[in-house]
Parts: sequence; C-alpha cells; structure tokens
Amino acid sequence: MEYDLESVTSQFKVGGRLIEAEPFRSGHINDTFSLRCRTNGGEKCYILQRINHHVFKDPAAMMENIRRVTNHIRRKLQGQGDESDERQLTVIETNDGAACFEDNQGNYWRLYNRIEDAVTYDTLESAEMAYEVARMFGWFQRMLTDLPGPPLHETIGDFHTTPKRLKDFQEVLQRDPCNRVKDAGPEIDFVLDNAGICDVLLNLVAEGEIPIRIAHNDAKLNNVMLDSGTHKGVCVIDLDTVMPGLSLYDFGDMVRTATSPAEEDERDLSKVAMQMSRFEMLAKGYAEETHAFLTPAEKKKAL
Repeated sequence: MEYDLESVTSQFKVGGRLIEAEPFRSGHINDTFSLRCRTNGGEKCYILQRINHHVFKDPAAMMENIRRVTNHIRRKLQGQGDESDERQLTVIETNDGAACFEDNQGNYWRLYNRIEDAVTYDTLESAEMAYEVARMFGWFQRMLTDLPGPPLHETIGDFHTTPKRLKDFQEVLQRDPCNRVKDAGPEIDFVLDNAGICDVLLNLVAEGEIPIRIAHNDAKLNNVMLDSGTHKGVCVIDLDTVMPGLSLYDFGDMVRTATSPAEEDERDLSKVAMQMSRFEMLAKGYAEETHAFLTPAEKKKAL
C-alpha cells in the first residue's frame, strides 16, 4: 500500500522537511521506513512506523508506555552524566505533543530517532555477543525498577499466560480445523505430558515469591542494538510489549533465541541446537545487571 509519507512526516517535530524515505525491511508486525530530513542545521535521520493496530488495539496507550519508559531511561542516564543517553530510543512527538499520529484513514504512525553506528543480529557470532545481549536486557530491567507513576498499560492481553495458551491449544486440538492432529502425534503428546509446568511461574507470583515487574516481554536477541564497531550494547528496542510481566519471561526468550546458532524461524531442525556455552554467557551477562534486585526464587528459576 502507498502512503503519503511526506504528509505523515510533517505531523511530527522534525524541524525540517522530508527528502528521502525508504522501506526498512525488518520486523513482521509494523510497516517501517527510514527517513532523511533536511533541517536548518543539516540533515537528520529517523525511523517512521505505521503501527499495526490490529495487533495492538490501543496504539495511544502503547505509545504512552514507550514514551514513559524511554524518557525515564534517558533522564537517569543524564543524571549519571552518561552520554549514552544520546543513543537511546527517543519518541519524536507530533506537532500537538502526542506520541503518535492518527491519519484520516485510521492508520497510527510513530517516529523515532535513528540510532547511528548500531546494528542488530538475527543470529549471534560469538558467545561474547550473547553475554552483551543478556546484559542489556538485564540493564533495561534494572533501569526501570524505579519507574514512577501507575502501572504500564497491558498492550496485549495474556501475552505470556501459559495456562491460557494451553487451554486455547486444547480447544483447537478438539476441533482440528485443518486436519493436522494426525500428523503431529508426538508433539501433541509432549505438550500434554508437560502441561503440569504451565502454571509454575504464576503459582510463584500468587505465593509472593516472584514479583510482577516491568518486562520487555519480547526479549529476542535482535531487539538489542550493538555498536557496529565494538559490539557493545547500545540500547534495547522494539518496546511495543513493554508492560507488566516477569523477569523470567525475558530470560526465557533470550535463551530461546540466543542459544541456537540457527534463526528462530528455521524450518530445518537439524540446524537447531542448544549451545551451553552461549547459555552460560547469557546467564553471566543477565546476572551482572540484575543480581541486586532479583528475588531468590527468580534467580533459582532462571539458573
């Protein structure tokens, strides 16, 4: 679909005019464009996204979450005299001071600064990179332990509620609408045989051993930007699902996506493997940033 990106960009405080826009071929949910704008001081680059409002039903609430979180992180870094605040994600406000813009066709748009000289990876090149990814997710959680104000909005309901996922699976299993049950017997048996572990974490929450925290909730390795030269962590991105959750959700997602040398959607299972050296570096990096605030139960379940 064609969009009037010049008109959309003009709704934001870019301090200039659009001179170039290119589709950014990354991600599966939102439509993303890389922008170059001419300003009085030269040129500035941005990332423009059309938010998928079919997945995220309340874009304004989601953007309120993201603006609160990113502003808080930058303020803390500035207070510490840490110049890395300039390489953190920043929500560029609309001309009206909002965090997103709704066009006359019902599309929601948001604009971020473009973080230069930083890259993401779908697969890791070394165990050391696994350490840095985990350290950054731990750092992200640590930076938000003192976020003031009310709880963040829930952007996707029951996103990590495993008992509900199991219930939905069992209902589909009974209907078998695509006639696939006959071809997935061992996999179905595995899920049902292990159904008893689905509520372990929620039971610990109910017992008060694990607290609800601010979690990223999509802690895949490609949601951390690393410096293109040093491979050191720069910032955490893709904050659409940042909301109340569990630290262990994030640790589990890191393990799922970073311990295998294959991409997460690899269909050739012979390429998928669990590399313990990477797990050990994930645990080391994550623990370095979180050891001071995680509860004993959280540490035990993670490691």
